[in-house]
Amino acid sequence: MNISPQTIEQLLVFQKNEITEYHIYNRLAAVIKSEENRRVLSKIADEELSHYRIWKKYTGRDVPPARLKIWKYYLISRIFGFTFGVKLMERGEKGAQESYGRLRDEVEDAEAVMKDEEHHEAELLRLLDEERLRYMGSIVLGLNDALVELTGALAGLTLALRNTRLIALTGLITGIAAALSMAASEYLSRKTEESEVSPIKASIYTGIAYIVTVLVLIFPYLFLPSYFLCLGITLMAAIAIVFFFNYYVSVARELPFAHRFLEMAGLSLGVAAVSFGVGYFIRALLGVEV
Repeated sequence: MNISPQTIEQLLVFQKNEITEYHIYNRLAAVIKSEENRRVLSKIADEELSHYRIWKKYTGRDVPPARLKIWKYYLISRIFGFTFGVKLMERGEKGAQESYGRLRDEVEDAEAVMKDEEHHEAELLRLLDEERLRYMGSIVLGLNDALVELTGALAGLTLALRNTRLIALTGLITGIAAALSMAASEYLSRKTEESEVSPIKASIYTGIAYIVTVLVLIFPYLFLPSYFLCLGITLMAAIAIVFFFNYYVSVARELPFAHRFLEMAGLSLGVAAVSFGVGYFIRALLGVEV
């Protein structure tokens, strides 16, 4: 085969990627309880190994996997869910698929491997079924309500009370009560629907998402003396939560990121700004001094 040294080097990179992903998928398949998910991941692992062997046919060399990358995506998948982990990994390999296309004239099997990467594996990934993604709507409900309500409430309380400990106490009581109310509402709402989603689990996911968000937003008020500084940190924390959550959803569900992030962040900050003004107005109207 008349292949240039530059192409051989590129194929060796492809080989390393394929054998690395083979080990990642195999390792994840070994720890997943669902038989169907295990079957899907094992099938993708077999395809990655077959691609490795195709490139080896041209290079004539064995290539070791990238051990650090294996651990990186294995840990990401274990912490944030295997669907997010493998889709994040596949998103990072988009450039490799484009490179396959550029090698079509020189490497006979490049187009076949490219089509495999673009279509077959993508279809297999869509077969993955993970509980936390089935309840994503409930998590969104808890997060979104907590962000909008608590950023607004804390902004208003900051101007009205001007005492970090008192703001934290009021916000915490308000947040926990709202979390329980939201969880109960989600339970009743899901109870009326005919779906595979468990009303109890849906309410738990909603409540936990709400309470975790409340604790993150109130945290600065528990330790810092300046209420304006606390409000600034809380707003930054809210933006960070919106960013990371929307990035997670955009990867796991293959949805656009920018529009969802801007919409959710704008809503939270808009409510906070209005509530900030309301707190100032009510304090002045009632002549309250704390």
